[in-house]
Amino acid sequence: MPFPTIDDLIGRLKELGATQVISKPLSENDNSKQQIYLGKSMQALSVLPYGEVTTSAAGKTQTFKAALRLRWIDADGHVADALGAQLILYPKYPEVRLSGFLRGCPIAPAEQLRPVPGGQRRFNNGPDGRVLFLATTADGTVLAYLATAGSAVAREFVRLMRGGTLQALGVFWQLPVLSAHAGRVALLARLRLIHHAGWHRSRRMRSDGSVCAYTARNGGGYTLEALFNIRPNAHAAPDFMGWELKAIARSRVTLMTPEPDTGFYAVRGAGDFVRKFGRPVNRTTFYFTGAHRVGRRCSGTGLELRLRGFDVQGGKITQVDGGIELFDPAQPGAVLAGWSYSRLIGHWGSKHASAAYVSYASRVAGVLYEYRYLSPVQLGEQTDFSLFLTSLAEGSVVFDPGSKVTSVDGVSRVKARSQFRVPRTCLSSLYRTFGSVTL
Repeated sequence: MPFPTIDDLIGRLKELGATQVISKPLSENDNSKQQIYLGKSMQALSVLPYGEVTTSAAGKTQTFKAALRLRWIDADGHVADALGAQLILYPKYPEVRLSGFLRGCPIAPAEQLRPVPGGQRRFNNGPDGRVLFLATTADGTVLAYLATAGSAVAREFVRLMRGGTLQALGVFWQLPVLSAHAGRVALLARLRLIHHAGWHRSRRMRSDGSVCAYTARNGGGYTLEALFNIRPNAHAAPDFMGWELKAIARSRVTLMTPEPDTGFYAVRGAGDFVRKFGRPVNRTTFYFTGAHRVGRRCSGTGLELRLRGFDVQGGKITQVDGGIELFDPAQPGAVLAGWSYSRLIGHWGSKHASAAYVSYASRVAGVLYEYRYLSPVQLGEQTDFSLFLTSLAEGSVVFDPGSKVTSVDGVSRVKARSQFRVPRTCLSSLYRTFGSVTL
């Protein structure tokens, strides 16, 4: 029998490992033929976990696609996989839709998600009483449950929504339990303890979970992560309960450090790139540094940044095979280093959906540094990749590399640091919700 209450549904989702639950009232247009509409921006890509982003330019329609690990729950709590689920971003509009969500799943609510013939439509494409619940788990699975129109769970959802209990998140509504709010509360509680504890000796957590002293000067971020019990990893995922942690001590904040995947750099590697386009300090050392902005030539390197296939005024991608490109104005046809939109969409959406920017002070204590994490902290929520590209086009976000090549006794050492940075005063442009919280 169907779940009698939302709490009963959430109880089953918890048993299956859910860490967050969102919901969406469905309209008659939300069906297996027309797909399920998830919003007019890329914000949905920061709410749901997904796989590698690929491009498709079949016919006149250009899209980005990302596989979704989707599992349906039926009224008896049974679970089965949907084998063809994917998120599709239509950059022309822009909008995101969920597709292929019934394929290969024997318990999926296929009958309730069939298209409604035009002559039988009753709700003028408004909410028709069905409610889709989507829960995310720590391993990147999305659990789906459909509350049918008139069911107890659907009626309870409407009461909660009208009563102001639920928080809007784009086209979604967050439930009062198992929501991103719980992660926010836990994040701030931990930051308050760290702030009030005063100075912390520099440290770093190893991959095996042990903690060691850290003697280099750049220990502010490592120490904060260790205080959150965050092990170092290379995953493009948030650090703590859906939140990315950024420890900042200077006026500029490093947002991400993705290596180029197109152009000369991608083909020949960081070493050859720095030797060819960087500046020699002496016979053995080359640097590639300098703030590179869209539409402006960098005085240090002579190179310029551009956004190929992005409509700044409309705030939308117009070419799915486009990207951020570094080039020489004297030879604009050659891409020296490039970052494809398909790669960056996944990185930005999954890692920066919610971010905490924590300022800190430092001092020397013997052979180690010590760090004190300050109040207030700045919290950014509800981002999407188009906000990042717009800030890049406007000159707030810059490509500010710190790459280096040294050659000693015929052995080259390459330090690749392809970083995108922003002044802390411009962080708010990257989020729909941004503010300070006193600890």
